[in-house]
Amino acid sequence: MADDDGHGFLHDTGKALQKASIRAFDVSEETARRGWRSQQRRVSRWRSRLFMIVQISIAAGLSWWVAHDVLGHSEPFLATVAAIICLGFSFGQRLARVAEVAVGVTVGVFLGDLFMEFFGTGLWQIMVAVAVAMSITTWLGARTLMVTQSAVQAAAVMTILPGADVGVTRWQDALVGCSIALVIATIAPTSPVDRPRLIAAKVLHEAAYSVRAMVEALRARDAESAEQILGRARATEREMSALLTATSEGVSVVRSSPFLRRHRDEAMQVADLVVPLDRFIRNLRVLARRTAVATWRDEEVPGEYLEMLTELAQVIDECAAELFARRLPTTKLGMLHDLAGRTAHAPVLPRLSATVILAQMRSMLIDLMELCGEDYTDARAAVPDMD
Repeated sequence: MADDDGHGFLHDTGKALQKASIRAFDVSEETARRGWRSQQRRVSRWRSRLFMIVQISIAAGLSWWVAHDVLGHSEPFLATVAAIICLGFSFGQRLARVAEVAVGVTVGVFLGDLFMEFFGTGLWQIMVAVAVAMSITTWLGARTLMVTQSAVQAAAVMTILPGADVGVTRWQDALVGCSIALVIATIAPTSPVDRPRLIAAKVLHEAAYSVRAMVEALRARDAESAEQILGRARATEREMSALLTATSEGVSVVRSSPFLRRHRDEAMQVADLVVPLDRFIRNLRVLARRTAVATWRDEEVPGEYLEMLTELAQVIDECAAELFARRLPTTKLGMLHDLAGRTAHAPVLPRLSATVILAQMRSMLIDLMELCGEDYTDARAAVPDMD
């Protein structure tokens, strides 16, 4: 009996150790996956900002060279700083924002230099210089960023570098840095004009994947997969925010840069996609949420609905491909009209989830038609009333 108890104890201990080892392996594997995903996000973030990093680096170096070698200033610290501030604070913005920051920096440095030249530095000099700088930029109609920059630069000149140069050369350095930043912002925009179109195509590809995954989850009645799809659909909000920023920037670029005005029609065309695409993605999230509810309740969705959702995913993918090819997907309107006509003849079942899925599909078709260039009124008319 004692041997049996000993063998049983060893057997239980072995099983416990085996389970612990499996759990430890699962935890380490999950940790590794999370670490890899984290690194992927970091690399993606770095790549998205690489163009701006290169711009700022070039502007900083050129500003120092012009102030030091061309103008002969021994310590042109503010030339480099001004260039970095102007382009760095304008990340995701355009020429007007760079100009605004440049004016604030230049006014602040000039007043700081002026006070240093005639009054020296001290308590009352700093207070007066900051107050005058902020007052002038406010009088010029500046926004908060420009007003703040004028005060910061005036204070910096009078406190951090009170004896770095003679006369008003620091103001000249700041002017050099701001001017080079303005030139670079004009000829080398923060984001290529194609970026909004590529983001829109990426959003559509992600939407097509989500719709196909919903079909599989509904067929298998897999509630866990449906929840994962819902989380993925919700994550598209970040991409839409990036699209809105990139579109605003692209429109500003073609309006302000003389080198890119030929792309104005293209940029405006992409800007027109934002509103219908945003509505489409909102409807996609509602569809994903209803898919999660339907699988959780183990509700059956008609096979005809699933076939139409599969066709919808295919059309979405083809629209994305057209955008990647720098074309408005107008050629897909015929497919969308045909699919919309079929939804009007689909059977309506007395189950909420099925009804909501059909209704969301019809709404998404209207959004896609608008995205393909059709007017909202015509798109709505192209989706017939239910039989």
